[in-house]
Amino acid sequence: MVMRGGETESCCSSRASEASPAAAVASRKRRPKVEVYQEVLRRLRESNCEEACKPSFEDELWSHFSRLPVRYALDVNVERAHDVLMHKNLLHMAHDPNTRPAFEARLIQLHSSADENGVESTSSYTRMKDAQISIHPCRQRPLHEITISTNDKPKLLCKLTSLLSEIGLNIQEAHAFSTTDGYSLDVFVVSGWPYEETEKLRDLLAMEIPRVEEIPWSKNPQALPSNEMETKKIQEIVQLPVDGADVWEIDVKLLTFEYRIGGGSYNDLYKGTFCTQDVAIKALKDEYLYENVQKEFAQEVYIMRKIRHKNIVQFIGACTRPPKLCIVTEFMAGGSLYDFLHNQSGHFDVPTILKIASHISKGMNYLHQNNIIHRDLKSANLLMDENGIVKVSDFGVARVQNESGIMTAETGTYRWMAPEVIEHKPYSHKADVFSFGIVVWELLTKKLPYANLTPLQAAIGVVQKGLRPVIPKHTHPEIVGLLERCWQQDPSSRPEFSEIISILLHCSKMVVEEKRSTKKKK
Repeated sequence: MVMRGGETESCCSSRASEASPAAAVASRKRRPKVEVYQEVLRRLRESNCEEACKPSFEDELWSHFSRLPVRYALDVNVERAHDVLMHKNLLHMAHDPNTRPAFEARLIQLHSSADENGVESTSSYTRMKDAQISIHPCRQRPLHEITISTNDKPKLLCKLTSLLSEIGLNIQEAHAFSTTDGYSLDVFVVSGWPYEETEKLRDLLAMEIPRVEEIPWSKNPQALPSNEMETKKIQEIVQLPVDGADVWEIDVKLLTFEYRIGGGSYNDLYKGTFCTQDVAIKALKDEYLYENVQKEFAQEVYIMRKIRHKNIVQFIGACTRPPKLCIVTEFMAGGSLYDFLHNQSGHFDVPTILKIASHISKGMNYLHQNNIIHRDLKSANLLMDENGIVKVSDFGVARVQNESGIMTAETGTYRWMAPEVIEHKPYSHKADVFSFGIVVWELLTKKLPYANLTPLQAAIGVVQKGLRPVIPKHTHPEIVGLLERCWQQDPSSRPEFSEIISILLHCSKMVVEEKRSTKKKK
């Protein structure tokens, strides 16, 4: 038995007779999967599908449904049962390194087209049922469906969406699934390919999709450093720019790792001590010590060495000599705003929200004055100390802005990400201002942005439908105005953080005066 998403699912083979809704489960959540499985099996056999007529097919099909989340069964269009067969075969191909990544591309037939009155067309692909954001095509624009299966890995979805964008495809829908045994099944409905035929599209994808297969050294024994020369090469990767005496290097032997307090795709975060001082230690995971990650590590250390502000988490030092790469900062006893709001069900009153927003703005204004774009501003990267001071942290994807003032690489977290970053368009420090607006909304509502959508659905809505979080009705008008300005589609219309600081100060004074006035009336 495998626990998946709070549900117990059997990974054993189950024939149709064994998996009847009455006998197989007591849970209502599982019943739709069984019924979909049975209906798909029936339709495939009635279509005289050769594979479906094999004696072992029932077990193989049930195994396919069992290794995927229940959400997959709910999204299946049983009228297109052969889609399930295609998904099953792609996942099978993904097991073999010689056929991985496996993919399929095809034209989607449209039931109807937009008529003169603007009636929207619908594709034959089943929409997600949980508040799916779908952008419907125009009459003359074909839609294609691209299905990709490969090893599941951190940031895979971001890499795939970036890759599709780079080759000129616009994502209209995305359905992402992970199997219980470590594989991915991602279905994209895209526009932007001008031809109905798919042969050239398949050829292009065959060249581009293998780029997502970045194999960590630890999972590729042939790439492991085996001699002194290769170890030296690794050290060169993380070598920091020379800008004076290196006083920040810490001997890892002087660090005490007490307990893990969090982490990300490529690192673990520990509470520890350094020379009796409480510290936070961000340590790269051994299995991800490959070149790109080490370069990001070096970039983060380089930036943190140069910044010091009361609203920026203080950098103490780093271990930059492989194999143990760590960044050591002050320990923030209050934890992250995300954890306080969403895991501890914490609450801030309006004056405190304005105070926190001011702390964030001052830290971000300092960064922008030093030509640094954070690029992943969100509540999880905003930490509180024991005195309630909020500080900006995690500069893993921060960059020094170039002379042109624009950047193009996609990074960050979709729910907080500015539309120009999602679209892979040139962007500037104003992308951080958009993210700041989402954080303030989060402080006001204690809700996750676009909680009823998947991250990618939210991203599509932000870009193509101008989707923004709904501001609570009784929010102070000054805060409403600030949020609306921060969320402007045009980055040039968003305020600078220097102006935001002034707005927040003015708003704080107004709130205090209004509170005093209310007390006098009573």
